[in-house]
Amino acid sequence: MEFKHISVLLDETIEELHIKPDGIYVDGTLGGGGHAYHVCQKLSEKGRYIGIDQDADAIAASTKRLAPFKDKVTIVRDNYVNMPKVLHDLGIEHVDGILLDLGVSSFQLDEKERGFTYREDVPLDMRMDQRQSLTARDIVNDYSEMELFHIIRDYGEEKFAKNIAKHIVNKRKESPIETTGQLIEVIKGAIPMKVRAVGGHPAKKTFQAIRIECNRELDVLKDSIDAMIDLLNPGGRLCIITFHSLEDRIVKRAFKKNENPCTCPPNFPVCVCGNVSKGKQLTRKPIIPGEEELEYNKRAKSSKLRVFERA
Repeated sequence: MEFKHISVLLDETIEELHIKPDGIYVDGTLGGGGHAYHVCQKLSEKGRYIGIDQDADAIAASTKRLAPFKDKVTIVRDNYVNMPKVLHDLGIEHVDGILLDLGVSSFQLDEKERGFTYREDVPLDMRMDQRQSLTARDIVNDYSEMELFHIIRDYGEEKFAKNIAKHIVNKRKESPIETTGQLIEVIKGAIPMKVRAVGGHPAKKTFQAIRIECNRELDVLKDSIDAMIDLLNPGGRLCIITFHSLEDRIVKRAFKKNENPCTCPPNFPVCVCGNVSKGKQLTRKPIIPGEEELEYNKRAKSSKLRVFERA
């Protein structure tokens, strides 16, 4: 299957990166190379682009798509949390821009064998990096009822999390839950019928929660932002596209902390903590898709772009 993904907030991201023709740019979630292709078009022969992704299918697709720019592009299979080491190994200390697009790719959602979808009955997987051992099946069958409850409540923001966790544990006592279809039936049984009759798919929030846990998505994001800001040259920009409130909250708080890290009490006349601002948020309110983009790309609906500029 071809790796398809329509780049979200493409024009806005390219504009906010303020691309220098001879600059160095890093994409921590390369995917199919959609954003990367347009950045590379603006780079001169002296410019350089580093693409990082943990998904083998993404690496193959982006390598093919970015072939016209192969002299200025380096692609690395890794998790973006390891960006400082990746750049160090390439002899790069600082860069002029970093991009993260945290959305699950259309390929990952549509390729049913990957086990992300709740629209097909396939084995539970949900690994973005198929080299890792932990799968969605392991989480569903091995985590305690309390662990499942916290994951589904906190990562899925699902109000029926307690009942869903209870139903999962009761079902797996009979036999392991192996497929997405089996899990969906358990979830449906835990949610009142009148609630299921309205809104989106009843399994959507639980599937999101399990996927986030499987790939440590929020932990990776929390552990990466400060280090990425430290990698920027003065005037360099970090652009992060999020797709749900949990991610956006992490980015918003991290940008705010890096802009104003002072921990002194408000009544202190002079800062004595020694924490110096690293730069400023350029997006007090996030940039969101316009009506035109939403017409041709429904998956852009919940996307938000926030930008931080290094001092």
